[in-house]
Amino acid sequence: MDTVLGVDIPESVANAQSRANRFGFEFSSEPEVGRLMSCLANAVPIGGRILEIGTGYGVGLSWIVHGVGTRTDVEVVSVELDPAIAEETRSAGWPDWVSIVEGDGANLVGTIGSFDLIFPDAPGGKIFKLRKTISTLRPGGLLLVDDMDLTAHEDPALRDGLASVRDRLVTHPELVYVELPVASGVILASRRRT
Repeated sequence: MDTVLGVDIPESVANAQSRANRFGFEFSSEPEVGRLMSCLANAVPIGGRILEIGTGYGVGLSWIVHGVGTRTDVEVVSVELDPAIAEETRSAGWPDWVSIVEGDGANLVGTIGSFDLIFPDAPGGKIFKLRKTISTLRPGGLLLVDDMDLTAHEDPALRDGLASVRDRLVTHPELVYVELPVASGVILASRRRT
């Protein structure tokens, strides 16, 4: 196990990060966000489902799989827009309970069932169609959204899009949320049970 920024990095995550680096992919999950995601994946209830929107080269997915561990009762669905990236990541080999689906998260979310944990890490399902993403969250389910430190983004259009995401999350009547000053800024929200 390696350590980056004081966070222990499992071998599977390090391998995924190496794959991302080899292809020049710069949008992988940060170690602190990954560790949090791993912890949340571990807490998914028996028979639970996890959705990641934006597979990339599998860094976030590796954190999720690390958190699920040896359990076989959890289904993990990861959505990737780019077919070549999806194929490369698929070829890394994953447990049978993981599927990598090609498509736009904004179009797929809402058509692939409901989930106990959702990590929307791509524009589709996060900046676009966030309402649909929230609607697929099961009661008591968790939504982990990163890149919420608006001061870290120079692009005004991206900053405005993420500001809108933040506003929709913190004012949503069905969500209880906390903002965490972790890595790129995180909002963790839970859908009310009633």
